[in-house]
Amino acid sequence: MAKSGRSGVQDPAALKPWPKRPARLAHAVVESLTDSIVSGAVPPGATLPVEPELCETFGVSRITVREAVKSLEAKGLVRARQGSGTTVTQPEEWNLLDPVVLAATVQHDGELVVLDQLVGVRSALEAQMAAQAAELATDDDLREVERLLDRLDEEIAAPARFVETDVFFHDRIMQASRNRLGRSIIRTVHTQARSTFLYNGTPDGHSCEQANAEHRRIVERLLARDAQGAAQAMTAHIEAAWSRRRIPHPDIAS
Repeated sequence: MAKSGRSGVQDPAALKPWPKRPARLAHAVVESLTDSIVSGAVPPGATLPVEPELCETFGVSRITVREAVKSLEAKGLVRARQGSGTTVTQPEEWNLLDPVVLAATVQHDGELVVLDQLVGVRSALEAQMAAQAAELATDDDLREVERLLDRLDEEIAAPARFVETDVFFHDRIMQASRNRLGRSIIRTVHTQARSTFLYNGTPDGHSCEQANAEHRRIVERLLARDAQGAAQAMTAHIEAAWSRRRIPHPDIAS
């Protein structure tokens, strides 16, 4: 973890400027600072370097730096006070539903604490939506879910394609639930999780076969209009699938 400089101000050397100047400057500064904060390079309680130092570090204008700091405040990562500088907040204040914050958090989650929590949230919400889909899905909804199940059967020997179709399968059930808020939350957290090896693991044909057997049980309960059974099958599938690929990263875990 980097040391703070004078008067508790974070050393600009702890920040990571980019080798090539990006097009969306304020967003790029936000992503870089978010990564430094979430990784602990700039720890809670530390004060960010002053504007001129940030401008020099990232090669941007003061307007860009101010825009980036406002964005960090909106994400709950820092608190700016006149005369006191911009201080990094405690992790409990960070908005983990913000895509940039969540992406950085998942990237540095070597012990899988946040990913375990994410899977728990996903399991609870998708189980609820599976129950709702069992009651509310139209015949067209169910035919589409069955079509995706058949497609998954064909892709068991092609794990990369299977994983992509798996996302469509789950999303189609969420659509059938008519639960727009639940679907939006899952799409936000799952998209960021899927961008990392820590969450995806290394799928193979055997794990795909196991997953699709679980998918089939979900579909059977949907077709039977069994809300409780669909919820239980969805919970069992999500938790079993995570347990099969849950391996902490030795280079990140402490």
